Amino acid sequence: MLRDLLSNLTGQQAPLAGARTAQVRNSAGGHVWSVDAWTRLSRFLVLGSDSGTYYAGPVAHALENLDAVDRCIALDGVRAVAEITAHSVDGRVPRNDQCIVALARCLKTGSAETRQAAVEAVPAVCRTGTHLFQLAAAVDAFGGWGRGTRRAFARWYAREDVQRLALQAVKYRQREGWSHRDLLRKTHLRPPSAEHDALFAWICRGAEALPKARPEGALALPWAVEKAQRVGRAEEIVDLIRAHELPREAVPTRFLGKPKVWKALLGLHEGGRPMPLTALVRNLGKLSSLGLFETCPEAVDAVCARLVDRQALRRARVHPLALLVALNTYRGGRGVRGSLHWRPHPRVLDALDQSFELAFECIEPTGKRWLLALDVSGSMAFRDIAGMTGVTPRVGAAAMAMATARTESRYSVLAFGHGLVPLDISARMRLDEVLERTSRLPFGATDCALPMIHARKRRQPVDVFVVYTDSETWFGKVHPARALQDYRAAMGIDARLIVVGMVANSFTIADPVDAGMLDVVGFDTAAPAVMADFARA
Repeated sequence: MLRDLLSNLTGQQAPLAGARTAQVRNSAGGHVWSVDAWTRLSRFLVLGSDSGTYYAGPVAHALENLDAVDRCIALDGVRAVAEITAHSVDGRVPRNDQCIVALARCLKTGSAETRQAAVEAVPAVCRTGTHLFQLAAAVDAFGGWGRGTRRAFARWYAREDVQRLALQAVKYRQREGWSHRDLLRKTHLRPPSAEHDALFAWICRGAEALPKARPEGALALPWAVEKAQRVGRAEEIVDLIRAHELPREAVPTRFLGKPKVWKALLGLHEGGRPMPLTALVRNLGKLSSLGLFETCPEAVDAVCARLVDRQALRRARVHPLALLVALNTYRGGRGVRGSLHWRPHPRVLDALDQSFELAFECIEPTGKRWLLALDVSGSMAFRDIAGMTGVTPRVGAAAMAMATARTESRYSVLAFGHGLVPLDISARMRLDEVLERTSRLPFGATDCALPMIHARKRRQPVDVFVVYTDSETWFGKVHPARALQDYRAAMGIDARLIVVGMVANSFTIADPVDAGMLDVVGFDTAAPAVMADFARA
């Protein structure tokens, strides 16, 4: 056919003939479409830019994404604040860093209406002391400390729940070159209550501001923290943990090698409160290194039950990517930093594997025929996603594919670069096994049209193609959008294409005017459910 001949002559390194919207040149020299500003913002918030990409270093990549944030603020600053807040509050992001940076940008560069919306969003986005210190550092970097910004920080400290504020002051004393004392002095906040006044006195002056006898209310926890610094026996620390629910950050380092202390922190005693899920996930290696899982079966039961509690995962905003990192690290038996080693417990590995799937929104099977195609080209293995050590876009693509494959009964999985790569995986495998097999695949150039071409040649019925990629396609002789059109015509199936963006760049292979193509952001917790809804529509 003439169209096939013209496609072979032009290929992906020339614009697609007859495209209804203009294509742009991607970083690899191929021609694709540019995503809109709001999709770019979402990619930045979820996937981050601190690791850079194969084609752009961290600084250049960060500047590109800040420019995308500024474009959204200029288009509709109030909507930008709402998007940032929703991504953060709904737990759609693996780290809150990008949301905080974008919110600081709104505080600094937005209109009066945008700045007011940002001020009101600070308590929702900055839920911990660390978040607040990160916001202070970002505000400093962008050169702003106006009246509105000070008011935003004051609102954070003037909250009604003083005991919750005391917990934040205990857990996060200082970060990013800032402390609570620095920020209180910066805001010139007048304490809204006597309890606030007493707590602020402790923050600014330390133990001397506390009464000698055990106090009630908001000062009870700071009092216990100061007492913990003076005790000499692990049993005394255990008593303080049980009586005051001391967090791990308040336990002196010299006691953190004692299994009995960790049993108390896990809340295994009668009436004990469980360790927060995010802290639990971070400390699985430590618990194993102390032999707690071997000597204390109830600890294994409690930890595994927490890891597979969907409601607890949602309340704690434990992101699938954080669980993927935890699974990779725990399976490896050694910490990323330091000399900590451990023997992974098989039940904990199984629970981590299950918790990864549970951390996404609930997905109902569609009954459709899915082809899940993983881009394993060189550019997908160069940088980490959102700064998460060991999780490259290639690794992330395999993990994301399993979230869908474990739900659907009619699926196939393939990998591609400049050619198709054999991929012997199934949803019955544990996630760490899938990642290990994927990591051994060879690198290559990128041709995102191959999944559709492959299915057409094999006469394989497919309702939904899902391509996990950075859209840096350039190698093929046929554009991916044209390959999908050809598949539809040849098979008589109105097949759909979902492009899962695994890098925070501005490119996509999805034709924006084709209603049968959809862009989603990789590792957005809502993505698998959105994909399923799109497949049903």
